[in-house]
Amino acid sequence: MMSKLALAFLKFWFALANAGDWVRGLTGWRRLLLALVTGLLSALAFAPFCIFPFLLIAFAMLVLFIDGVRRAKRPMLGAFAIGWVFGFGHFLAGLYWVGYAFMVNPSAHEWQIPFVAILLPGGLALFPAVAALLASLFWRAGTARILIFTLCYAAAEWLRGHVFTGFPWNIPAYGWGASLGVLQSVALIGAYGLSVLTILFGASLARVTDHDKRAWRLPIAMTIVFALLAITGDIRLAVTPETNVAKVHLRLVQPNVPQDQKYVFKDIARNWRRLIFLSEAQSSEGPPTHIIWPEAAPPFFLAREPMALDDIAVLTGHNRVLMTGAVRGMRDHSGVHFFNSVYIFAHGGELIATYDKFHLVPFGEYLPAPIAGLLNDLGITKLVDSPGGFTPGTGPRTYAVPGAPPAGPLICYEILFPNAVVGATRPGWIVNVTDDSWFGPSSGPYQHLLTARVRAIEEGLPVARAANTGISAVIDPLGRIRASLGLDKMGVVDAPLPSALRRTPFARLGDAGFFVLWIGCLILAILSLRVSGRKA
Repeated sequence: MMSKLALAFLKFWFALANAGDWVRGLTGWRRLLLALVTGLLSALAFAPFCIFPFLLIAFAMLVLFIDGVRRAKRPMLGAFAIGWVFGFGHFLAGLYWVGYAFMVNPSAHEWQIPFVAILLPGGLALFPAVAALLASLFWRAGTARILIFTLCYAAAEWLRGHVFTGFPWNIPAYGWGASLGVLQSVALIGAYGLSVLTILFGASLARVTDHDKRAWRLPIAMTIVFALLAITGDIRLAVTPETNVAKVHLRLVQPNVPQDQKYVFKDIARNWRRLIFLSEAQSSEGPPTHIIWPEAAPPFFLAREPMALDDIAVLTGHNRVLMTGAVRGMRDHSGVHFFNSVYIFAHGGELIATYDKFHLVPFGEYLPAPIAGLLNDLGITKLVDSPGGFTPGTGPRTYAVPGAPPAGPLICYEILFPNAVVGATRPGWIVNVTDDSWFGPSSGPYQHLLTARVRAIEEGLPVARAANTGISAVIDPLGRIRASLGLDKMGVVDAPLPSALRRTPFARLGDAGFFVLWIGCLILAILSLRVSGRKA
C-alpha cells in the first residue's frame, strides 16, 4: 500500500512541476474553487483513509496560490481569502462527522446543523487564513517563501491547539497514519514538531515548479528526511520487545448502546445488565483483573443507586478492579454541580478514587461564558443535557490502582492535547474512556483512535481505550494496537497490559522539539532572505 502511494505521489510531483504556472495564473472564482477542492481533498490524509500525499500536495498548492495572489492588486486580501477557503474545505471534510452529534436529539438540535456546518469549519479556517496573510507579507521568490509559509502555518496550527481552550484535531502530523514508522518521531519532537516537518515537506514540493536549477534540492532533502524517519521508526518498532505487566489482565467493555437509547427509561435496566453481563462473561484468556467501562457508562447517577453499587461489589469481589466513566452530581453552598468523571472501585466495590474531567468540550459539555447568554437566547444549547453544564476538575492526575501500575485517566476529548495528558506524577499507563457513539459510523472514531496512538508514542505509555460503540483498543507505548474491537460491535477486549517504556524525550521536554524546529526554520528563512536580497 505504502509503495503504491509513494509511486502515485511521485507521478503527481512531476505533474505538478508542469502545472505550476497554470495554478499561479488562476484568478477569481477559479482560484477560489480550486483552493476549496484542494482543502476538501487534503482531509483524505487523515484516518480512516490515511492517504498522506493529499496533505503534502495541499501545502504545495497553497504556496502556488499565494504565488498567484502576490501578483494581484490586493495581495494580502487575496492571500487571506485563499487561506480561508482552503481551510473551510479542509475542516469541513475532516470534521463533517460533528454533525452526527446534532442528530442524537434531532428535535432540539437538528436545526443547528447548517450553522455548525458553516461556523465550525469557518471559524477554524481563520487559522490558515491568517497564516497565509502573514506569509504573503514576507513573501520572496525561491526557498525563502517555503520557509516563511512553514513558519506561519506551523505557528497557526500550534495556536489552534492552544487558544480558546484549543482544538488540535487533525493537526498535520496525523496525516502519517499510514506509516507507524514515521509516527515514532513524535517520541522525540512531538506531534507539533512532526507537523513542522510535514508542512515544510509539502510546501517544498512547490519548488519543483520554479524555473531554477536548484529547485529540486529542498524537496529531495525533505524526501530523504522522511525516508530516514520511516526507516529509523521501523527499526525502533522491530527492536523494541512487546513486554507486558505481570499478573494484569485487562477487560475493556464495549456495550454498543446507541446514544439516543442510553437514557431512555425503558432501556436503562437493559443497558446496566449489559455492562454487568459483558464484564462477567467467560473468556479463553482467563478472568480479568481490571475491568474498564466507557465514558458515562452507567445510565444513571451511580452513587445514588445502592443496587447498582451492590452489583459492583459482587463484580469486583476479592480480586478485581473496576474503572468506569460516570456522570456525578455534587451539592455545595453554591448549588448543584455536575462532573464527567471516572470512578475507580477496588475489591469489594470500595470506591478508592474519583477523577473529574478537566478539559471540557466547548458547546458539547458547556457553553463559553462570555457568549452563553446570547447563545441561549438564540436557542443554541450544549449537546450534553446537564443543567448549567459540567464543572471542570483538576488534572491531569495519577491514581494508585490495586494490582497494577498507577493509572492516568483521560476522558474522551482530553487525549487530544499533546504535552497535557500526564500530570506531575508519571503513570504507568493511560486509561482513556470515551463515548464516540455521538458521531455515528463516521471518520470521527477512527481519527480519535489515531490520536490516542500518537499520545502513547509521545509519552512512552500504553493506552487502554474503552469506547461505548468503539473503537476500543489496547495500545502499546509504540502505538501498536495489541487488541481491539471494531466500530458498532458489542463485546469485550481481553488483553494483557503492555509495559511502559522509559520517559521519552518528548515526555521530558514537551514542545521543545517544535520550538527548536520552528526557530531553525526562522534562522534559515532569515539567511535565505539575506541571500535573495543581495542577489536583488
